[in-house]
Amino acid sequence: MTDDKNVKQDDATAETNATVTPIGAEGTTQNKKSELETAQEDVQKWKNEYLYLRAEFDNFKKHTIKERSDLLKFGAERVARDILEVMDNFERALQTKVTPETLNTYKTGVEMTAKDLKEALTKHGIQEVPSENQPFNPQLHEAISSEPTTQVAEGHITKVFKKPYKLHDKVIRMGQVVVATAPKA
Repeated sequence: MTDDKNVKQDDATAETNATVTPIGAEGTTQNKKSELETAQEDVQKWKNEYLYLRAEFDNFKKHTIKERSDLLKFGAERVARDILEVMDNFERALQTKVTPETLNTYKTGVEMTAKDLKEALTKHGIQEVPSENQPFNPQLHEAISSEPTTQVAEGHITKVFKKPYKLHDKVIRMGQVVVATAPKA
């Protein structure tokens, strides 16, 4: 009996020590390796795409910084070209010898040059803000004096020393003006 027990125990030990391989287990191991390789390839693909996009973004940032720098550096180039044309006309006018006979022609030339300057400024969005006889607006005007008068309504502008200008909708220069007050009785 003891021998029978030993044999049964030996058989049980042998069964537990034996590696049990289920049917198709070799294929499952291969599938897991294949899935792992596929996952690793996907990781590598996404990593490469990330690195590519990051490099592309860095290049975009550098390009944008350079473009902005150039815009700040050369942004006034078109305005400058148009104003230089007007400057040439003023210089020619200064070289002209003015005599009583040519005074009217000279004056007409200077007026035309001033008109060209206004057109150049307007072309680039710089507009004079009409002020004379208009209500005083502290957003556009700086009152440098007041004047009692009945010619203009109280609180309106009687004289303009410096005209206000806007670049599109932004005031770039406040006007210096004299504001009407009611005359003292």
